[in-house]
Amino acid sequence: MSTVTGRYWHQVEDGRLQCDLCPRFCRLRDGQRGLCFVRAREGDTMVLTTYGRSSGFCVDPVEKKPLNHFFPGTPILSFGTAGCNLTCRFCQNWSISKSREVDTLADAASPETIARAARSLGCTSVAFTYNDPVIFLEYAVDVAQACSEQGIRTVAVTAGEICAEPRQEFFAAMDAANVDLKGFTERFYHDICGGSLAAVLENLQYLRHETDVWFEITNLIIPGENDADAELEGMTAWIVEHLGSDVPVHFTAFHPDYRMLDRPPTPPETLSRARRIARANGLHHAYTGNVHDEDGGSTTCTGCGQRLIGRDWYVLTHWGLDETGACTECGTRLAGHFDGPPGTWGAKRQPVRLADFDTED
Repeated sequence: MSTVTGRYWHQVEDGRLQCDLCPRFCRLRDGQRGLCFVRAREGDTMVLTTYGRSSGFCVDPVEKKPLNHFFPGTPILSFGTAGCNLTCRFCQNWSISKSREVDTLADAASPETIARAARSLGCTSVAFTYNDPVIFLEYAVDVAQACSEQGIRTVAVTAGEICAEPRQEFFAAMDAANVDLKGFTERFYHDICGGSLAAVLENLQYLRHETDVWFEITNLIIPGENDADAELEGMTAWIVEHLGSDVPVHFTAFHPDYRMLDRPPTPPETLSRARRIARANGLHHAYTGNVHDEDGGSTTCTGCGQRLIGRDWYVLTHWGLDETGACTECGTRLAGHFDGPPGTWGAKRQPVRLADFDTED
């Protein structure tokens, strides 16, 4: 395991070191680790203990992140590390995010190797996913820089729990993000996730108003926890008012996992209901996710109502955009990032061994 000096911390009066990366503000004595597991105190320094290590690499469709308006149909090289700065009881990647085992980080790769692998595999982007990249900021930023030098874009899949100073460095390195807005009450965030709704909302506004990062939002709907009409009304109205009507929102289905086994899977109708509420509140691009719903997964034109992008799971079934990303029927520009014809990656999932890319071609 590779250890590097971490950024964003300071010493407090009692001699402990406080991590200032996320709003948890863990205060550590020598030898202790933060709640995230990967940031630790060694002597008088805060370190990142997972630099250059990963829980695995895989080529996915970009729609799986999910991103529906960021170069649709293209392949994206995805990886994560271990640990997380939240404690979500329903975590669906808990074997990675809650891992406390070094063996989880079985794959090693330098930033340059990741960029080289993405280029060789024909990927136009690299995603930091599976666990939150905020906690391995130093590694993520270095990977993003190496990718940029190769013409590869980078995507952060994050819960958005990051402090004001480090978010500037982190998001400046990213081309796109999917932000997991887990609910819309502080009760839900505190009791179910161990986080702060206010911090996430502030960071969403930062992304919208102070960066050029393309971002989309995911909301995992859990029966009996965050599925009430009033909460969905409040959340989608807030998004329209503070972020704009063109931000894509993905409503996705919960399945029992980790420490939340007492709730049933989310019925598809609940996702459709959330989508109807979002559209009624003025959101142009509300999607249903991880259920089979071609209508709920497709994109329509805000100008003429024609279908612009048809999707069946992760397979594109229709394309109604010109090379500039405008509707071929009425010329209305679709919000997002598009570059000529769509990709053809489809629903394939391709595990990758990074050791095969350790040296230059």
